[in-house]
Amino acid sequence: MPTTETLLAFFAATALFAYMPGPALLYTAAQTVSRGQRAGFMAAAGIHLGCYVHVLAAAFGLSAVFAVVPSLYFALKLAGGLYLVFLGVQMIRTKVSNGTVPTLPQKSSRRAFVDSILVEVLNPKVAVFFIAFLPQFVSPEASLPIWAQFLVLGMVVNLAFTSADIVTVLFASQVKKKLARTSRFQDLTRWIGGSLLVGLGLKLATDRT
Repeated sequence: MPTTETLLAFFAATALFAYMPGPALLYTAAQTVSRGQRAGFMAAAGIHLGCYVHVLAAAFGLSAVFAVVPSLYFALKLAGGLYLVFLGVQMIRTKVSNGTVPTLPQKSSRRAFVDSILVEVLNPKVAVFFIAFLPQFVSPEASLPIWAQFLVLGMVVNLAFTSADIVTVLFASQVKKKLARTSRFQDLTRWIGGSLLVGLGLKLATDRT
């Protein structure tokens, strides 16, 4: 494995990237504010699982395909952005009756989980991040093969990012609980959450990087 100094640098950089406000944290916050804590946790779980696709891709070199075929990167980025916009519009249009905080049935919980997996898988920037970030901490002289080092380091990064998502869900749910549970407030949270998703989707789809 890498040296102690390299590992310390890796953990410090991972923590910085994990807790720096970004699309994943905004996404889980939007789900929590508009649909409740349960939806937020399901979103975090879906993102965590979907991220393993990118970890595996980085470990076995599949992410490098984006550098060779730019059109594939653009197509996946556009699909992911449009899907986020679709989820945002759908969230805004969902009505809440009687001014009560919505509780997701089992079917809706599964849907939130699946949606989050797709959002993560369809974000090629995550793949590019792993293929750019992890090689800096991989050692060819280590006892573990390079692909195994990629897997281990990638799993650590994913767990760190998920811990940040969980903290975001807990914080957002506490903020929501302290606010009035009126139908007007529920409409506002739907618009805030939906608008965040639409904004993230448009940014992902139109970003040139």
